[in-house]
Amino acid sequence: MRVRVLGIVLAGGKGTRLYPLTKERAKPAVPFGGKYRIIDFVLSNFINSGIYSIYVLTQFRSQSLLQHLSEGWQFGTLLKSQFIIPVPAQMRSPGETWYQGTADAIYQNMNLVEQADPDAVAIFGGDHIYRMNLNNMLDFHLDKGAEVTVAAIPVHKRHASEFGVIEANEDGRILAFHEKNPTAPTIPGDDTRVYASMGNYIFSTRSLLRLLADDAAEEASSHDFGRDILPKLAGQAKIYAYDFQDNRIPGEPADSEPYWRDVGTIEAYYEANMDLRTITPALNLYNPEWPLRSASYADPPAKFTFDDANRRGQAIDSIVSGGCLLSGGMVRASILSRGVRVHSGAIVDECVILDNCDIGRRSKLRRAILDKNVRVPEDTQIGYDLEHDRQFHHVTESGIVVVAGERTPVEISSLVL
Repeated sequence: MRVRVLGIVLAGGKGTRLYPLTKERAKPAVPFGGKYRIIDFVLSNFINSGIYSIYVLTQFRSQSLLQHLSEGWQFGTLLKSQFIIPVPAQMRSPGETWYQGTADAIYQNMNLVEQADPDAVAIFGGDHIYRMNLNNMLDFHLDKGAEVTVAAIPVHKRHASEFGVIEANEDGRILAFHEKNPTAPTIPGDDTRVYASMGNYIFSTRSLLRLLADDAAEEASSHDFGRDILPKLAGQAKIYAYDFQDNRIPGEPADSEPYWRDVGTIEAYYEANMDLRTITPALNLYNPEWPLRSASYADPPAKFTFDDANRRGQAIDSIVSGGCLLSGGMVRASILSRGVRVHSGAIVDECVILDNCDIGRRSKLRRAILDKNVRVPEDTQIGYDLEHDRQFHHVTESGIVVVAGERTPVEISSLVL
């Protein structure tokens, strides 16, 4: 008999380290890779794994996310077991508060779990870039007879101070958690790496409901899985670490490395986008056996115009989405989202350009991220004089310039040089 699994996506994070991209939207709603949103990865993983009953818990700045879910993630079915439903904060706590932590978010929606009555509950974050076959993790969970299974990715031990590290024995049973500890224990048999928690969990339903009720009664708890519930279980209950390196995606070579990125900072977000444009990308978006789903738009094809020596519309080592028009502009090593216009003589180099931006004639952009609807006037330069850029935009320590967008197109005329 097939195990019934309920999927819950935690999609309420503020994403403050991704500011200004999260100024008007929650982190899971941030665009990525030309036509997607970050949340599309976890939802596609669920659907491709045969999990069709999914609640998406929202909270902060959720309008953009809700609109995306309504446009791209509606099932055309009458089956009650197939749904993707966004769930705003229910204020079911005694003080009628927002979600206080990941565990509290589930506790305030325990009625949804009880009504679905699944055999297991998969609780995943909605703010990472990765592909994962949940069937592999579920098989591991069932084989171990686990109460809880935590997805873990091996990382070099020098990064131990950046993650919640899992200490496990040779069998995968979790003995302890070490939060951002540079001296955390390494993986058994591998003294160069540690297990980093991915924040993705599979619970047996009965165990989940009991643990949530016990945690809610603890006044001193921060009501978070990673900080409170799971550390108490380590070394006591049947809680296991699932090695993400063992995950296999249909249609991919057997020796391919699983891909996972925590795009929690502007630098990480930028580099993950840049990963897509390489000749053999670590994250393959072109695998028909494991499609990355998103909203479908009635965009016209991308168009490249003019073929004069100094006025040729072209793109090299780049991703160009539907509706883009390159009329004599040059794009190198960049990601262009839907409906971007690049006018004659403009140069876009190593940039991430989000929807509906307009790059004026002879403008030059380098190592920049443009949020939606930005209009760059003619003869503007961005990314060439960082001190100048800092007067108007957010500039990271590594020199990435982020130009904030607006709900309607806005010119950045103050940057004309």
